[in-house]
Amino acid sequence: MRNAFIEELCALAAQNERIVLMVGDLGWSVVEPFAERFPQRFFNAGVAEQNMTGLAAGLASEGFHVFTYSIANFPTFRCAEQLRNDVAYHGLPVTVVSVGGGLAYGNLGYSHHAVQDYALMRTLPGMTLAAPGCPMEVRACLRHLVSQPRPSYLRLGKAGEPAQHAAPPALESGRWLPIRPGLGRRALVSTGAALAAALDWQARPDHADCAVFSLPLWGMEAKGVQAEQIAAYDEVIALEDHLPDGGFGAWLLEAASQSSTPGLAARIRLRALDAKVCGEVGSQAALNRLGGLTPPV
Repeated sequence: MRNAFIEELCALAAQNERIVLMVGDLGWSVVEPFAERFPQRFFNAGVAEQNMTGLAAGLASEGFHVFTYSIANFPTFRCAEQLRNDVAYHGLPVTVVSVGGGLAYGNLGYSHHAVQDYALMRTLPGMTLAAPGCPMEVRACLRHLVSQPRPSYLRLGKAGEPAQHAAPPALESGRWLPIRPGLGRRALVSTGAALAAALDWQARPDHADCAVFSLPLWGMEAKGVQAEQIAAYDEVIALEDHLPDGGFGAWLLEAASQSSTPGLAARIRLRALDAKVCGEVGSQAALNRLGGLTPPV
C-alpha cells in the first residue's frame, strides 16, 4: 500500500501544484520519489508530530492540500488536540496518512500499535475516514480525497497486500465495494487491511456462503446509506483490525440503530481485536490470531 500511495500521490501532485507532503522524519525508502520531484512541496518536520500538524493546518489555510505521513499512532493520538482544534474545527484540507494501521508494526512494541485510531478520528466533525483494503483501493481513495479536499484520515497497511481490483474502483463514501460473491444472505464487511482477514474467513466452510465487501470510505456523514445495504442480508459480520469499542463495527451498529427500519442492529456481528492484544508484542499475524481477527490455524 505504501508504494501505491506514493506513486499515486506523485501522479496527482504533477496535476495539482497545491498538493504538499510533510513527514515526521520517517518514510525513507518510500517518500523519496515525491521529495525528488517536488522538493519545494516536501517538508520534513522532524520528530515533532504536533508541530507538523500545526504547520499542515497553516499551509492548508493558505489553499494547500497537505498530506502528513507517519506511523499510525504518532500523527493521531500524539496530535489529537491539533487535529481537533486546528484541522477539523476549521474544515481544512489536511489528510493524515497513517502507515501500519492495526498491528502491522506489532513486533516494534505496543507504542507502535494503532488499534484505537478509528475511535479517535471518527469523532472529529467533517473527518472522512479512508481505509483501503488493497493497493488499487489506495489509489481510488487518494483520487477521491484530492477531488474533495477536506479533513481526512488515510489509514494504510504496511506492505505486500495483493490487489483485489484490476483498476482503481469507483468510490462513494459509505458504499460497500463487492470483492467476492456469496451463496447466501450473509456478508463479511471489512474496512482497511482487515479485508485479508475477511477473505480468510470466507475460505472456511462455515463462512463460505458469505459475500465479501470492502468499505474504504466512511465517517459520520456516511451513516445514512448503511441501512439499505444492511437490510439486504440476514447477517452482516463487520471485520476490523481495531478494538471493538468505538471502531468500524460500532459505527455500523450506530448507523443501524439510527435507521427507521426495525431490527437492523440485531443483524450485525462484530469481529474485531480483543483487548488482550494491548500491551502484547509479536508479529502482525500472531497478534491478529491472538486477538481473534483471523481464523485459528
